[in-house]
Amino acid sequence: MQNVMNLKRSVSKDETYAVIGLGRFGFALAKRLAEAGKDLIVIDKKESVINNAITFTDNAYVVSDLSKENLRNIGIQDCDTVIVGIGGQIDVSILTTLTVQQLGVPHVIAKATSEEQGCVLEKLGAEVIYPERDMGIRLANRLLAPHVLEYIALSEDVSITEICIPETITTVTVQELNLRQRYRLNIIAIKHGEEVTTDITPNTALYANDIIAVVGRHDQVNRLENDLQKKKR
Repeated sequence: MQNVMNLKRSVSKDETYAVIGLGRFGFALAKRLAEAGKDLIVIDKKESVINNAITFTDNAYVVSDLSKENLRNIGIQDCDTVIVGIGGQIDVSILTTLTVQQLGVPHVIAKATSEEQGCVLEKLGAEVIYPERDMGIRLANRLLAPHVLEYIALSEDVSITEICIPETITTVTVQELNLRQRYRLNIIAIKHGEEVTTDITPNTALYANDIIAVVGRHDQVNRLENDLQKKKR
């Protein structure tokens, strides 16, 4: 194996993850998984990046050649989920994804930077993600809808959206707000200050600046946002 920094790997019965390619996306993802206590392997060709990754995982490897032999020696075949974060180098991304699939990893997630790259990765059997595109869409939704704080697409038509109750609305109950009848939206969580509740009844009170998480169709969320904007004026 070429220039491999092999540190002691812990044995765990929990689900094991590997992140190959520690760019900004891969590094942030790996660090969050480690913070959640997951058994994690990280791989990158840059020693400086791996030196930083050592702060949150012992299973850090400097690898310049992502061959099947090298990945097998590291133990990639024993992982439950492998994330290939090499989006920019399309050929390396595709070959690495293929290799990981051939090693029998049950769940492979691959980052793509274009629809064409994503199409090839999907044909290999990987779950494809587009971090830059998805972040752009989320930012656009926030800019277009000032009351929307967070937006998670569940499908092309349905999303979970966090919406801030405007200051123009005083105390109101869930029943009085009547989002289900008016907009076909369901409230699944309410944040009041630092307190978050999912135990929601028709009599649950909502206050200005509370944050509600709703699930429903995008067009209905847009209708609600437009109505909130009108009440703000």
